[in-house]
Amino acid sequence: MKQFAITLLAGLGLLAAGCAKDNITPPTSQLTGRVTYQNQALNVRGGGSVQLELWQRGEFFRNKIQVFVAQDGTYSAELFDGDYKLTRLRDNGPWANNTDSISVTVKGNTVVDVPVQPYFTIGTATIAKSGSNITASFPITKVGTRDIESATLYLGYTQFVDNSNQFTSAFKGASDLTNLSQPVGLTVAIPASVKGTIYARIAVKTQGVNERIFSPVQKITL
Repeated sequence: MKQFAITLLAGLGLLAAGCAKDNITPPTSQLTGRVTYQNQALNVRGGGSVQLELWQRGEFFRNKIQVFVAQDGTYSAELFDGDYKLTRLRDNGPWANNTDSISVTVKGNTVVDVPVQPYFTIGTATIAKSGSNITASFPITKVGTRDIESATLYLGYTQFVDNSNQFTSAFKGASDLTNLSQPVGLTVAIPASVKGTIYARIAVKTQGVNERIFSPVQKITL
């Protein structure tokens, strides 16, 4: 009988703990923003490849929150109100390293843009169907000190198109990109099996940098 009473009390304790855990109020504030250069959002590879970090300090804790940057350069995080440090990760984007933290006070819905210094930018790209091809013309501007490695036109089946999500591409290497004062042109043949709607965007890779800078996604009807 004594054993049963102890077991019953233990079970009630676990149930109460579970109920208390379930009753914790989730965060209701939202921190949103863009990764920017000259107040313009920078397009990147999607899928969580580019990240920021949020740190919250307390008297007895220091919590890290991963924040994923979407392919259009935006980010969002649901948080409790409070003071945070927003950090750009080292070697995690197509821009120069800057790990200085940004102080953020979240109170309700809060908007904070994150400035970076890219190595290159892509100007307005013209991408269109031309016969059985997709052609692209776009300016590239060198911003940083590193050299360019390549420029690529990617075609994909969905709006999530990049070097990891594409069915064909056209490429120019550094030896074909020596005069960036003129727009760069790329042409890729449309596979005969592809019909309907496709998506396209440009990527520029910097030498020695893993992540590429991208143009916005463009929808093309074949």
